[in-house]
Amino acid sequence: MTECNLASRLTLVCTFLLSANLLLAQSTQNSSWTLGPFTRPVTAPIITPNPEALFSDPITKKPVHWESLNTFNPAAIVRQGKVYVFYRAEDDSGRMVIGMHTSRLGLASSDDGIHFTTEPTPVFYPDVDAQQAKEWPGGVEDPRLVEREDGTYVLAYTQWNRHNTDIGIATSTDLIHWNKQGAALQGEKYQHLDYKSASIVTRLTHGRLIAAKIDGKYWMYWGEIQVRVATSPDLVHWTPVEKSSGKPIVLLHNRPGHFDSAFPEVGPPSLLTDRGIVLIYNGKNAVAEGAPGIPVGAYSAGQALFAANDPSKLVARTGQPFLKPEQPWEQSGQYAAGTIFAEGLVFFHDKFFLYYGGADSRVGVAVFDPKKP
Repeated sequence: MTECNLASRLTLVCTFLLSANLLLAQSTQNSSWTLGPFTRPVTAPIITPNPEALFSDPITKKPVHWESLNTFNPAAIVRQGKVYVFYRAEDDSGRMVIGMHTSRLGLASSDDGIHFTTEPTPVFYPDVDAQQAKEWPGGVEDPRLVEREDGTYVLAYTQWNRHNTDIGIATSTDLIHWNKQGAALQGEKYQHLDYKSASIVTRLTHGRLIAAKIDGKYWMYWGEIQVRVATSPDLVHWTPVEKSSGKPIVLLHNRPGHFDSAFPEVGPPSLLTDRGIVLIYNGKNAVAEGAPGIPVGAYSAGQALFAANDPSKLVARTGQPFLKPEQPWEQSGQYAAGTIFAEGLVFFHDKFFLYYGGADSRVGVAVFDPKKP
């Protein structure tokens, strides 16, 4: 590293501390706009299954071992000085293949962002309600979580009835009691579309990540295979941004020879910075024309940059993943090829904590400290 580069990075750090705006350190790809580098503070998973935990299911009216098989794909938020993680927990019902169990969302809390205490029962689950047909028997999966300016929490999650998927929206003021709002995307043609994964744009405000309005609207990157974008006046009802043909515009797609050669899928809430909007996303490596050094089918995490004044304009995209499966529990599990599947991002104790699922089996964490040169 040259003296000039070192001085530039120290200047960025000082600006971050003085203004509380997000300033991005050099990544391993030498991209000044990226978040990182992220390092694992521990090599073991931070949340693991509890085969003994029981829950009285409101639909079957029977007790179930609700987190006996797998705990993975977490959302995260900071509240009252603690990190709260919502994680997908699979019970032991159904066939022993991916997607054929029932998923519910467990809640865990931590004083340091690394060591967590889990609640004995799930806080979000399929119920006898207006969303039952969309959520049973597959369940509620893969959450992402943001906070609105007024303190309301907005949860975007996958509704899975073992036939179709939707992005569902729910709201809460305490993280315990939730109001299900139904499917996110508005418009008749989107009522019959299989879609999932949502990354709502946030900004760093007084040390907290808060849902950001741009040009008077909230923005959300959504989808797997192809990443698209939607806008909302209230974080509940979302309208896809469309081309003149009436089809939603596509912002990201697969790239042969890269870690996302099979397809990209959106990750945690995206971040509005002074360089643009940083979207962390998950990329699947393809069987043919995949990236060398990454197993076929494995998921790794990359980043994309969009214009701050036009969230639909792609500015840059990393060529290499900044996190990929390396630990044994990330490289193999329920998903045999291995995954780093990022879904939760918080700013806590002046650091960024990124929470991810490993091999569809466990929850892990990686940390980026902007103060370190």
